[in-house]
Amino acid sequence: MKRLKAFWLSSEMRRKMKFQREADPLWAQKIAERPGCEGLFSCLQCGTCSGTCPLSIYMDFAPRRIIALVREGFKEDALSCQTIWLCASCYACAVHCPRQIHITDVMYSLKREAIQEKLYPRTFPIPVLAQEFYKMVRRRGRSSEFWLVLRMAFRTNPLQLLGMAATGWQLIRTGRLRLRQDRIDKVQELQSELAGREVG
Repeated sequence: MKRLKAFWLSSEMRRKMKFQREADPLWAQKIAERPGCEGLFSCLQCGTCSGTCPLSIYMDFAPRRIIALVREGFKEDALSCQTIWLCASCYACAVHCPRQIHITDVMYSLKREAIQEKLYPRTFPIPVLAQEFYKMVRRRGRSSEFWLVLRMAFRTNPLQLLGMAATGWQLIRTGRLRLRQDRIDKVQELQSELAGREVG
């Protein structure tokens, strides 16, 4: 009885059911108008995408459920999940989809919006890696593996650097990892081109 009482009084309980009034159908329409996302509303919810996805067993929401969340307009749930960051861009879902929906393009669109809205999981390394890679390329025109991994680790889990130290040292010692950051010629042209394409 004591255990049952503790369960019901737990502060960890959270409502899982969604109400339609929480949805934003205009957001769903906005996503469907983006390049590659046009087939969003033609989804049959057959689950073929989830069945063919090699990473769906690691996802908090399978691809079929992501499509359902987006179609109904549950923006925060769709953008704050880990699923969109685990997509390997293998296009298995798009190849097998009976409605030929470009699910990978939907995932890319959601990733971009999650970064803009700052709704991605904070300590999850993949969105942080994407941000740091973009910043580095924008600043210098190319990336440096050493500094990219270092910045990602400091923002997500600095202790993981301890596990990478031996491998990093071997790569530096054999000349396969450079500490020097290179810069392309005419980096200002790249920066002005990227500035013209930035959204938000």
